[in-house]
Amino acid sequence: MTATANHTAILENYLTDLFVKAFDVLGFDSRFAKVQLSARPELGQFQCNGAMPLAKTLKKAPIQIANDIVTQVQSDKVFSDVNAVMPGFINITLSDDFLAGWSNRMLKDLRLGCPKTTNPLKVIMDFGGPNVAKPLHVGHIRSPLIGDCLQRVYRFYGDEVLSDVHLGDWGTQMGMLIEEIRKMHPNLPYFNEHYTGEYPKESPVTVDALSEIYPRASGRCKEDANEMEKARLATAELQKGRRGYRALWQHFVDVSIAELKKDYGDLGIYFDLWKGESDVQPIIDQMVADCLKQKVAENSQGAIIIPVAENEDDKTPPLILVKSDGAVMYGTTDLATILERVEDYQAQKIIYVVDKRQSLHFKQVFAAAKKLSIAPETELVHIGFGTLNGKDGKPFKTRSGGVMRLSTLIDEAKSRASLREQEGLTEAEKADIIEKVALATVKFADLANVYTSDYIFDLDKFSQYEGKTGPYLLYSAVRIKSILRKLGRNLENVSTDIGKASNDAERNLQLKLTELPQVLQKTYDKCEPHHLCEYAYQVAVQFNKFYAESPIANEDNHSLKEARIALCQLTLKQLVFVLGLLGIEVPERM
Repeated sequence: MTATANHTAILENYLTDLFVKAFDVLGFDSRFAKVQLSARPELGQFQCNGAMPLAKTLKKAPIQIANDIVTQVQSDKVFSDVNAVMPGFINITLSDDFLAGWSNRMLKDLRLGCPKTTNPLKVIMDFGGPNVAKPLHVGHIRSPLIGDCLQRVYRFYGDEVLSDVHLGDWGTQMGMLIEEIRKMHPNLPYFNEHYTGEYPKESPVTVDALSEIYPRASGRCKEDANEMEKARLATAELQKGRRGYRALWQHFVDVSIAELKKDYGDLGIYFDLWKGESDVQPIIDQMVADCLKQKVAENSQGAIIIPVAENEDDKTPPLILVKSDGAVMYGTTDLATILERVEDYQAQKIIYVVDKRQSLHFKQVFAAAKKLSIAPETELVHIGFGTLNGKDGKPFKTRSGGVMRLSTLIDEAKSRASLREQEGLTEAEKADIIEKVALATVKFADLANVYTSDYIFDLDKFSQYEGKTGPYLLYSAVRIKSILRKLGRNLENVSTDIGKASNDAERNLQLKLTELPQVLQKTYDKCEPHHLCEYAYQVAVQFNKFYAESPIANEDNHSLKEARIALCQLTLKQLVFVLGLLGIEVPERM
């Protein structure tokens, strides 16, 4: 959904508008006036290929059409060179004056030239999705990292965003835990149906104990059908409101949330809502009744289902609302959650950042919501991401072969983080920098990938200070901070303008910095954080080339020195801003 306050804030759009005017004067179809970054930078900074498709309708040679267009636009002071080449491409180079002026407007703008939506939406971001009683492990990391970046981008664009962790706290695993704890402590009051007193305020289990109990209970249920049946019955009793089970379940939730908030906090990720599947339990019966009344749902072998296949060729299985034992599925709670989000929060867009292996589930839920008309004007989006794998191509494990906890991964990243300079730093400052480098390592490594792709998580590679890594980007930003600090400058005291480029490296950096609004727009429209990562990396590369070829502190020409300082300030502003959207904080020193 593209909706911006200023279409021409994006340089490509601004240039396209200039060509549209030329096409209109010539009587050409302006749909083909699109200007884009050049695929051949050695020939020009931008290009327009509209003469090629126009040739078919105008029945003229493309090069002749291209020359007519060039004649119409070449006198514009925006350009230093516009030329046509066979068979009909138009190469475009901006004037240094125009490029410097565009860069200066970005420097002086609090939004760095980036547009803002003119039609703000109420957006629910559903990411996190951890299960109660299970500590966060490496497999959980993609959802919060991608989701946090997207909520930052959407908020920057002006949308009203609520993020929801959406806990898995209502499924069969709860029944498994209840039955396992019954075996361990049968005399606890939670299992006495006739108990009427107050239940203990302290939980009988810690989150670490739950993390040991659950695998044991799950294994027992997989091996023994009778044990699985007990767990299912306990789940159904919990969902029906059995008092003791509810009290025990609340302990599970409370100790789990306390641990989860710590783990997410260590990642610098926070949620507006800490709701779970259980929160919609009060509205499920009425929703199911409505489904039956509207004949959207039907009875099938003792269960209640919603057929969602659109035709005979559509093999999508039905969504199970209520199982034959009376328990509800997580598809039911997801459907009820959509209803809650539309009614209670007036959500206009709901984005689910969930493993792509859940694609069928969301296809069923979205189709059921459409049939039931519970969100007729709400856009439902599934951001299905790939898996994080080890060097062997299999799900990432510890060295001993177990599933790595998220806290362990961060500790591993810290152990690989190093400081470039330590003189004058206190131990607390060193620890803070190490933590920032470690988080940059983990976050950038994940977000730099196209989210739909599986990828190999190589901590040794991602911790390097060279290449497309978080540490490289931090070091590049810190380097600029150091340059400005030595010159008595910072990001607040911007007192000079960016000048006309004095060499190719300076010109290329200015040109690269103009791309930010377009990159951000693409990230917003497509929900793809990797565009920001690639852009930040390219900015860092261009800056380091500029710095190698363009003296700053030792430049004798005062005006040129000041102009380059201003360019450093814009570069740093952009890097800090983009990294901030990725959830990465830039330290003062490294």
